[in-house]
Amino acid sequence: MIIGSISENVKYEKRVAITPDVVKKYKSLGLEVNLTKNYALHLGINDNKYQEVGANILSHEDVLLNSDVILQMNIPDEETLNKLRANQILIGVLNPYSNEKKIKNLISKKITCFSLELLPRITRAQSMDILSSQANLAGYKAVIDSFAYFQKAIPMMMTAAGTISAAKVLVVGAGVAGLQAIATAKRMGAIVFATDVRLASKEQVESLGGKFLVVEGSENLETESGYAKETSEDFKKKQEELLKETLRKIDIVICTALIPGKKAPIIVKKDMIEVMPSGSVIYDLAASQGGNSELTKVDEIIEANGVRIMGETNILNKLPVSASNLYAKNMFNFINNLFNKEKKTFEINLEDEIIEKTMVK
Repeated sequence: MIIGSISENVKYEKRVAITPDVVKKYKSLGLEVNLTKNYALHLGINDNKYQEVGANILSHEDVLLNSDVILQMNIPDEETLNKLRANQILIGVLNPYSNEKKIKNLISKKITCFSLELLPRITRAQSMDILSSQANLAGYKAVIDSFAYFQKAIPMMMTAAGTISAAKVLVVGAGVAGLQAIATAKRMGAIVFATDVRLASKEQVESLGGKFLVVEGSENLETESGYAKETSEDFKKKQEELLKETLRKIDIVICTALIPGKKAPIIVKKDMIEVMPSGSVIYDLAASQGGNSELTKVDEIIEANGVRIMGETNILNKLPVSASNLYAKNMFNFINNLFNKEKKTFEINLEDEIIEKTMVK
């Protein structure tokens, strides 16, 4: 059985699905690995590195024609999809909510599609959890970038000339990205506040040294799968009042709140931004799904009342080597679960919750 992966469009996506270290793991299962020429050259990894560990370097068309399973970061373009054949398997972050037409066409051609962002949040799936591994890096990088744009020192500094106060950071959403943002900001000396609709997050935030903002009379708004769910109008009103008052003294806001498959909730409204100190920074990690800030513009840095608002489509293009290493390992663990080692074939066992939940039907 053969695993294949073609180069992504590096203008939009610099991460790769297979790294040299992971090629060794596939070979240990008895799988062949096909890659396109200059597959990860943009990451400083030339083809020789892949060939040394047993990968085959082929043309784009040969990889598609001669591979049983195609591993990607994102769903390929229409031209590439049209070259796939029946009974192949496509695995990646396929975003079935926004790529419904493409995926329906693939299914009609008897191509099996697995979208890894649909993984269930169960213990057995943790090693495959691409959302967590990538969000962890995104939370870290958002803090680093926002601190770079902030024109003051972050930690408190006491000098003979006087004292510089520590920067105050608010993290909106305390999921994986938010918790990493809290930890990173604290390590750099900031005073950190956080808010989330899931009350279970309070203990996690406080364990990292952050102060959790609790909306009066709030209830735990968490789904059975561990994600946040939409809030009531009463909760939104109380949350807005608390945030507006808090933002008067906040220097940096990191927005991370997302609801899978839906537009990101607008949490930081225009009137809240107006009360923030001039020189403050908002980094919106939810930009690709509309943004948590009302004024966020995708892939732009805008200024409103002296506040800089940043929103990028793919912040992990700034950490592609680290992100690829984690993604490739997540992908291998998923393949390892899909591959029947006795029969030496890929087995679609829909009684396995991991396979059943990720398979796009």
